[in-house]
Amino acid sequence: MDYSPLHIASLNSGSNGNCYYIGNAKEAVLIDAGISCRETEKRMLRMNLSIDKVKAVFISHEHTDHIRGLQVLAKKYKLPVYITPGTYQNSKLALPEELLLHFSGHQQITIGSLQIHTFPKIHDAADPHSFMVCQGELKIGIFTDLGDVCENLSHYFSQCHAAFLETNYDTDMLNNGGYPYYLKRRISGGRGHLSNLQALELFKNHRSARLSHLLLAHLSRDNNHPDVVEKLFQTDAGLTKIVVASRNEESAVYTINGNFSEVLPAAAEIFPVAAQDLQVPCF
Repeated sequence: MDYSPLHIASLNSGSNGNCYYIGNAKEAVLIDAGISCRETEKRMLRMNLSIDKVKAVFISHEHTDHIRGLQVLAKKYKLPVYITPGTYQNSKLALPEELLLHFSGHQQITIGSLQIHTFPKIHDAADPHSFMVCQGELKIGIFTDLGDVCENLSHYFSQCHAAFLETNYDTDMLNNGGYPYYLKRRISGGRGHLSNLQALELFKNHRSARLSHLLLAHLSRDNNHPDVVEKLFQTDAGLTKIVVASRNEESAVYTINGNFSEVLPAAAEIFPVAAQDLQVPCF
């Protein structure tokens, strides 16, 4: 079996912007581009990740926190953008035709030695999709902005060696908080976001014995807290490393190699990159 390592990181995760990195020593992809081009550059530089290795951006849906930085980033670095026709139509983006590549559900797209599997998800957007990025036998899931746990999500989550999984809100905090009723219904009504408990049930019932890392993602600023959700998941974590992806800063870079031996490598040892590599100004 091919367990050549993959490296994963969250550049930001939350309603203020989402962007996730998955790559190897030669190529990488970004899932969503919801922070500015300049901030993407700065965070990748701090993580010792070379933007030159990024070969494509995959867009999950058209909400602003997933596409805010896309147009500038794609044009500046000539990055192909994989996006469904429905998402693009509703995004109000204006991308050069040569960078625009459409995909559909249950498709496999090859980027170098990476295979990106797409599948529809439940969310209040035009044509929302989630992704699983594979290299050989290694499988990394990126599962956020989920209204409910559907069969697609359970199927792909059960295969993962690592995953970004939405834990958007604590039910009590949402119900007792100050959001207006319509917004509470939008979040918890089956087409909005996944609660801590919904995500926990998915984790407990469908995780693979090979799941070495789980990054809890897209936490609400007002209706969740990192300590709350981390404590909840640690009870059933076993050998799986639980990480809360921040809504304010980048994560560490994690090496996924098919076992539990490498948990927190030094990012500089994975992707040494000179500081000047990312100093081109972004307008």
